Amino acid sequence: MTTPTLRFLTLSLLTATTAFAQPAETILQNGKIISADDKAHVYQALAVRDGKIIALGRSNDMKKWQGAQTKVIDLQGKTVIPGLIDSHMHAIRAALSYSKEVHWFGLTSIEAALAKLKQAAAQAQPGEWLIVAGGWTEEQFKEGRRPTQEELIQAAPNNPVYVQWMYDWVMLTPAAYQKLNIQSESDLPGGGKFQLDANGKPTGAILGGIVPLFDKLPKPTFEDKVVGTQKFFKELNRVGVTGVIDPGGFNMAPSEYAPLFNVWRNQNLTVRVNYSYFAQKPNKEFEEFKELTQLLPMKFGDDMLRFNGIGERVTFSMYNNDKATPEDQDKFYQVARWAAQNGYTLTQHWQENASAASLLEVFEKVNQEFPIAKLRWSIAHLNNGTEATFKRMKALGVGWAMQDAMYLDGDKALHRHGEKNLERMPPINTAFKMGIAIGAGTDAHRVADYNPFIALRWMLDGKSASGRKLRGNEEIPTRMQALKMYTSGSAWLAHDEHRRGTLEIGKMADLAVLSEDYLEVPIEKMANIHAKLTMVGGKIVYIEN
Repeated sequence: MTTPTLRFLTLSLLTATTAFAQPAETILQNGKIISADDKAHVYQALAVRDGKIIALGRSNDMKKWQGAQTKVIDLQGKTVIPGLIDSHMHAIRAALSYSKEVHWFGLTSIEAALAKLKQAAAQAQPGEWLIVAGGWTEEQFKEGRRPTQEELIQAAPNNPVYVQWMYDWVMLTPAAYQKLNIQSESDLPGGGKFQLDANGKPTGAILGGIVPLFDKLPKPTFEDKVVGTQKFFKELNRVGVTGVIDPGGFNMAPSEYAPLFNVWRNQNLTVRVNYSYFAQKPNKEFEEFKELTQLLPMKFGDDMLRFNGIGERVTFSMYNNDKATPEDQDKFYQVARWAAQNGYTLTQHWQENASAASLLEVFEKVNQEFPIAKLRWSIAHLNNGTEATFKRMKALGVGWAMQDAMYLDGDKALHRHGEKNLERMPPINTAFKMGIAIGAGTDAHRVADYNPFIALRWMLDGKSASGRKLRGNEEIPTRMQALKMYTSGSAWLAHDEHRRGTLEIGKMADLAVLSEDYLEVPIEKMANIHAKLTMVGGKIVYIEN
């Protein structure tokens, strides 16, 4: 029979007998199945049983795996890739408020963004907050600017509005200022300042102090957080994501993980989550980690939810600190040494190569006592890494969690680093040549869009959201290399490359059937790719309506 919700696929239960005692539960045939393994095999069909791939080959080869209850999916030539794994996404935090936010992901004009806000206002109660929490930039808008306070007021005159850009800027409407009881700069948390126009008058925007300001907003209920978690992860399934490596984040106290655990416990989790714990208590980080992990050993969990160590903030003094002192390094060393001694994976946020030596010195010191190569430690971001830095990382077995945050931040980075330096940022091919394990991701959703096909396009064309080409061709990978970073590369960071990340016999059946052929679609159209069907462990978790 043909499903009414998925026209390109034909699902049928076949009555043919089988020569096998245990036939396949599901067969996908007549497609272009990209294994993304070392030999880059392409198959027509695959068979799944007990959540794993049991056969790959031609469509005719699958007949021997058909049984009375086998579900056969006719791909009608569609392309299949391994499920995408985001190496560095704040997915747990994003999901908590996802159902209560207004989203500007992928919109191309302020007009469209304001229309989205106006639509949300029409559905909201008077006085209900409307929050845009990030994942956009003015570079994606044809107008090339951010919305004004007056535009937000016109779109939502009866609601307080909060619109955040990265971690640098927030625009509030007067109703929002009133709700938060902010009357002067002295009322701003975290040292924030009012943005002033050319005439010295406040624009309605706030610069800095964004994390404590966001924390003042009303919190979703526990039920809202559970619903948001399910909705956001289903949205990730829609764009072919089957796994995330979550590095924790600001405002992520232990209690904020309860909604995720609820979804997992009720077997409603549709994305495999490997999560780290991000230090929340300044000057008490070591005590915090030791206390929280007493009943949380490394890799604790199951195939859907697993603890993946500590980071990306291990100590406050070594986070975004390009001038780390010996005292800062020693404090970090104490925690890192403990992590290595106890077998914990560690991931560390680090932006600038110029100061990366202060981090690697600590890694090397720890490694002399407790070798870290098997622990899959990694550095996140490091957009301007050099051969010398990658050589030190390779010697330690340290991987690189590389994201496309510069897609939204590209023109800003151009002013900060200069055109010549941006030609090699990030240095993807340089890292490949040095043998670094690279996992690709987005750093969503405060500073980036979660869509992996935007990230893949950015890897392949080097263009920012404004369309300006910033990265030189010498650092542009091939399509297969980019796909592998998003699959087996990220699986390596999750200690899982032997079980997922490629489509091979014996591996978990995590895959996405795509709307377009990833290997052939014009690069400028790649961001429009989405999944027609997504499987996690052989179970269909998304099917296009």
